Amino acid sequence: MSQEKSHTPWSHIIGFIGSIVLTLFAVWIALYTEFSTLAKIIIIFLFAFVQAGVQLFMFMHMREGKDGFTQAGHTIFAIFIAVVIVMGSYFVLEFGIHLPQHE
Repeated sequence: MSQEKSHTPWSHIIGFIGSIVLTLFAVWIALYTEFSTLAKIIIIFLFAFVQAGVQLFMFMHMREGKDGFTQAGHTIFAIFIAVVIVMGSYFVLEFGIHLPQHE
């Protein structure tokens, strides 16, 4: 006889609730604590990285399939592109206005 499977996607529900909790913690840190701005930014970035991991493993099915290397390679490349975009945007916003042609 075949085994009966639960039709409730528990990993998706747990991942969704975890993402909501991490988001609410980040909002609480930003709005209702007396931490310095630098501490708030570091804590929020940590929550963001944890939430990215939760979403990769709970929603993007990183644990499934025979060839996890291909998925991991694509994920590493996507993370690299994301870091380049974020750091490039930060550089332009922080230092771009101080270049000689803008004075």
